[in-house]
Amino acid sequence: MQQPYGLDIWGDHNFIIRDGRAHINYKSSPALIDIIKQIRSEEITGPVILRFPHLISKQIDALYGHFNRAIEENHYHGRFKAVYPLKVNQYPEVVKSIVEAGRDHQYGLEAGSKAELILAMANTPTGSPITVNGFKDVEMITMGFLAAQMGHNITLTIEGIGELESIIEVAENTSFRVPNIGIRIRLHSGGSGIWAKSGGMQAKFGLTSTELLEAFELLTRHNLLDRFTMLHFHIGSQMDEIAPLKRALREAGNIYAELKRMGADALRAINIGGGLSVEYAQHPSQRVRNYSLKEFANDVVFLLGGIMNDKGVEHPNIVTESGRFITASHAVLVTPVLELFSHDYQERSLKLKEVNPPLIEELLELNNMLTSGNSIEYLHDALDHLESLLKLFELGYIDLQDRSNAETLVHLIIKKALYLKQSNQLPEIERLQERLQERYLVNSSFFQSMPDYWGLKQHFPVMPLDRLEQPAIRAASLWDITCDSDGEIGFDPKAPLYLHDVDLDVEEYFLGFFNVGAYQETLGMHHNLFSHPSEATVLIDDDGYRFTNLDEAEDILEILDNLEYDPATVLKQLETRIAESEFRTKEGNRDTLSTLKHFLAQNGYLRTTK
Repeated sequence: MQQPYGLDIWGDHNFIIRDGRAHINYKSSPALIDIIKQIRSEEITGPVILRFPHLISKQIDALYGHFNRAIEENHYHGRFKAVYPLKVNQYPEVVKSIVEAGRDHQYGLEAGSKAELILAMANTPTGSPITVNGFKDVEMITMGFLAAQMGHNITLTIEGIGELESIIEVAENTSFRVPNIGIRIRLHSGGSGIWAKSGGMQAKFGLTSTELLEAFELLTRHNLLDRFTMLHFHIGSQMDEIAPLKRALREAGNIYAELKRMGADALRAINIGGGLSVEYAQHPSQRVRNYSLKEFANDVVFLLGGIMNDKGVEHPNIVTESGRFITASHAVLVTPVLELFSHDYQERSLKLKEVNPPLIEELLELNNMLTSGNSIEYLHDALDHLESLLKLFELGYIDLQDRSNAETLVHLIIKKALYLKQSNQLPEIERLQERLQERYLVNSSFFQSMPDYWGLKQHFPVMPLDRLEQPAIRAASLWDITCDSDGEIGFDPKAPLYLHDVDLDVEEYFLGFFNVGAYQETLGMHHNLFSHPSEATVLIDDDGYRFTNLDEAEDILEILDNLEYDPATVLKQLETRIAESEFRTKEGNRDTLSTLKHFLAQNGYLRTTK
């Protein structure tokens, strides 16, 4: 049986619904709504990212567990190793959790820039692997030599012949230890999905067969062939199908075997890159991934083992660089709903006259007499009456109060009809819900917290944190608080989102956006100068939970400082403007500046009185 909001599709048993509330499915199983309310009791408002380190540990254990099982079952002689690509999420609490959870597995880190390499050198336990991908200059290559000198098990992956020439230059001009050298190959095989262009002959990175032979000759001539330890390929992030990976494995496996037969005796590992997929769909028809982690591991081990057996080559170690799989599930973005755009259409909003227009009286009668049996008919009548009343308003035959009463009554009829028919989702009801969709304003920036939705139309699972035992009758589109029309997650009839009709004057309503722990934080932009949300790391045990990190979003002066405005200068400019005001008084100036300073010390998201 399908669970509410597709939890059985994307949730991976990480969350459960109990008594109408979403709980973390781990140890004491706290409710997400309780966690967020405790955070708000600390006067932290706006969106909050909840981090659950145990979910990172779960993914690392699963990755190693399935590969080690496949190695044993297939009598494979190589070992499994893995590194986490820092580009996926470099936030300190994330890196800390990864290093701690992966220590027993000797799980390493992958860097793609100088700053990431420094993080890898500072955080990777001695003995665990570091891989360095992406384009590199002499300075970055020298940093790799320094990492080797520090005792790190580091591999510099060559993306082009020029990088190998720089490695040779550094090796000949320093006494530092030479790091391991990997070569990324540009396969003919491509990937699948949005990032398929990472593979194939038009890929941005990697050496062609001709360049590979040239690199082999250069390594041999400069006595560095004993440092060539890894062959690397990557055919794309978020691989939705397994077939392209199988083709790439066959191609790369045969290249590896040929290099070994040519005399690359130190070559001992194939790095298959990243791309292990995460399921984001909430509806069965929207599923993307067609394989499991078990199948993924089985195919990699079986195919590489078979190729090496056929070629008479020793089985290589298998290295992966999957980051999305490791961190996506660990982070939940929780944001309060600030407004429903039909929120004012409550019973208390009616201000009926002693004598109302006939169509208003008919709407009153429809509202009072509506039942399950006549709800569709009366709803159609109400919508027709509203069109007539709006036309009468345009012609001047009814006044603004009549119009307000008409809109309120029709929305009351809509909600009543939807409640009465929610258990019987007839096509007509679905069409009406789509037509009469509600707009929910959430205290968040999609550009900051879910940029892949804006840039790639990547869907992220979303559901309320409570009321999950109640019918969700409103077809929902979500609006963020940026002043940009693209800051909207529109209602999609093919993957519909239904939320609850709530009275925000008397109750709060929180939405959780799930699987946001990969890429979203590092790609988030300061559109409208909204900063990274507040964040909390939540450790759960058998007795409850505790926060190891509770960090409020940047205040306004910090945001401006990050954009290279000088906070002292900004304050001075404000003080000058206040002093020049035509309404200035000594006491008033002081109060104005004090109030502004108070606001500048708050985070940039909207504050509510609840």
